[in-house]
Amino acid sequence: MSESIVDTVKSRYGAVAESSLSSRDVGVRAVAEAFGYTAVELLAIPADANMGLSCGNPTAMASLKAGEVVVDFGCGGGLDVFLAAAKVGPQGKAIGIDMTPAMIERARKNAARGPDGRPYTNVEFILAAMDRTTLPSGSVDCVISNCVINLAEDKAAVFREIERILKPGGRLAISDIALKKPLPPELANNVAAYVGCIAGAISMEDYERQLKHAGLTQVVIMDSGADLNSYAKAEGQSGCCGPAMNDQAGQDANALKPGGDSPLRVLPATCCDQNAAHRVGGVEKPLHGVMRDLLARYNINDYAASVKVLAIKPN
Repeated sequence: MSESIVDTVKSRYGAVAESSLSSRDVGVRAVAEAFGYTAVELLAIPADANMGLSCGNPTAMASLKAGEVVVDFGCGGGLDVFLAAAKVGPQGKAIGIDMTPAMIERARKNAARGPDGRPYTNVEFILAAMDRTTLPSGSVDCVISNCVINLAEDKAAVFREIERILKPGGRLAISDIALKKPLPPELANNVAAYVGCIAGAISMEDYERQLKHAGLTQVVIMDSGADLNSYAKAEGQSGCCGPAMNDQAGQDANALKPGGDSPLRVLPATCCDQNAAHRVGGVEKPLHGVMRDLLARYNINDYAASVKVLAIKPN
């Protein structure tokens, strides 16, 4: 991934990590529930672990067992790590990997104080890129991930890393965005659409091919049927980015016309807006507004799908 894209992704998702987005927000809960989490699951983990960034629920299909070691690629605030920790129990371990320092900091804070007020004893969070983890080869029973691998420019390297750390007979269970057909150039070449988990997605066929090329077998990729527009329906959500924290500010900024005498109002930072802007039609707009404009013109479900991805490392 080019440095500019890496920096953009880190900046936007770092801003989400530093925000107040959590399961306390109706919109954030709505996004999580739209992609397969139950209200019971969300209450069982720290509220700050959920920021509305999911496109599925990988722990629901991972068949995790007591005593296993599970690793979450792109763990964010720890949502799936904490759910996995409950399934593998005190004899097992759930490890979160994320390249964004603010996300790891937020996850560690969540781990220090669970819903019952006590720290988690079987979780660990590691700052690392998905394609360059520090985990030993053949040390993991299951790899999970949730709406993150689409952000990796070199997905083949991520899949090779998954194969490396899995034990023989180990498995992966991934929720992600994959393409059903090529994106229009306006979406494919838009940085906001990339950060919003759309422009970086690959086709289902390419997903399967790359996993098999990495040495994984029994690859299954299923369209979950979830409505990707659920993001936009929940309090200004766009792509897999968190809901805008001040939607009125976004409306004000997006309504500006060239030559207007009002200053551009910058939205509070989320993964799609922060302080960066993007020029559209001569107007500087926060990236969140750009993505929202694109979603208004395109039905993302026509081009992409929330998919469930399963595979096994041969013995």
